[in-house]
Amino acid sequence: MAGNCHASHVWKGVVMKIRQTRSTDSSSRALLQDNHARPITYLRLAITDRCNLRCIYCRPEKGVPFVPHEEILSYEELERLTAIFCTLGISKVRITGGEPFARKGCLALLERLKAMEGVRSLHITTNGIEIAPYLDALAELGISSINLSLDTLDRQRFRQITRRDHLDDVLRTMHGIIERRIPLKINSVVLADTRDEEIVSLAALAREAALTVRFIEKMPFSGMARPAKLVNGYLLQRLEGIFPAMEECTQEESSTSRVFSLAGYRGKIGIIQGHSRLFCSTCNKVRIAPEGILKTCLYDNGVLDLKKMLRQGAGDREIHAAIHRSIRKRFLNGYEAEQQARQGSEPSMCRIGG
Repeated sequence: MAGNCHASHVWKGVVMKIRQTRSTDSSSRALLQDNHARPITYLRLAITDRCNLRCIYCRPEKGVPFVPHEEILSYEELERLTAIFCTLGISKVRITGGEPFARKGCLALLERLKAMEGVRSLHITTNGIEIAPYLDALAELGISSINLSLDTLDRQRFRQITRRDHLDDVLRTMHGIIERRIPLKINSVVLADTRDEEIVSLAALAREAALTVRFIEKMPFSGMARPAKLVNGYLLQRLEGIFPAMEECTQEESSTSRVFSLAGYRGKIGIIQGHSRLFCSTCNKVRIAPEGILKTCLYDNGVLDLKKMLRQGAGDREIHAAIHRSIRKRFLNGYEAEQQARQGSEPSMCRIGG
């Protein structure tokens, strides 16, 4: 508790500095701002909770109960909400899941969103198993980037982590993305038993290709009982030990990752300190879960039931106002959100969208 209070005081000081900077920079003002002067310009849409993997950090081996199809937002509802958010200044949209391509019609949705006024960049996060047949269409569409989940290049470890044997499928997808010159980021969760050799082999992907391999702290979203303590916060020091010559690159203010260059590498490596929550002060994103719940923080319980509003006939102006009210009550950081949520067990990442 004391640590969280200290972190809260630190974040308040950081946010005040950012607020003072933004007040003198009209170019940084957005139509949608939270109560800590953070502009919201990034929307993540989790279009399904279905997935063909059972990653140990995301869901139990037997899975979690799926949201009934009728309780998941329809594509029409997703498009309407995206349009509403675009009128509020959202310009970046990411499609996530579960696995987005586990839902039929995902490509058609992407095509419609890409053509939507206000959507300046459209991205997708995937496990790489079902997306391969659509890569040509995605390249033609001009998809802004693809995030590909890949936690190891070791076949036995891949099977252990994902509880499935699909490494070859993921690697074929990775090479297909590279061949089509679609901007690519590899997302790799570092677990307690991840070996240095695995980190080195994953980072080596960036030696030959202009991609970014991002190492991610494990977060408490496994869908299982919450452990007494989640050990984290050491990942940056570990990477510095493995790659002592890495040099940090300049990143956009709202980025959730820190990115580093290595001599002789065409691409880069990065780190996402999601559990350490070191990027909360500049977080510009909100999420909509598959069942239509708006989340203003990865760690909250959800702040607004958008599906209920849609299906009870609310107009765009009413939804617009409700979103504004929710954003104006946003938590300062993930520590406050987690404390308020008071969850006895970990939610599943497939129900959140990452």
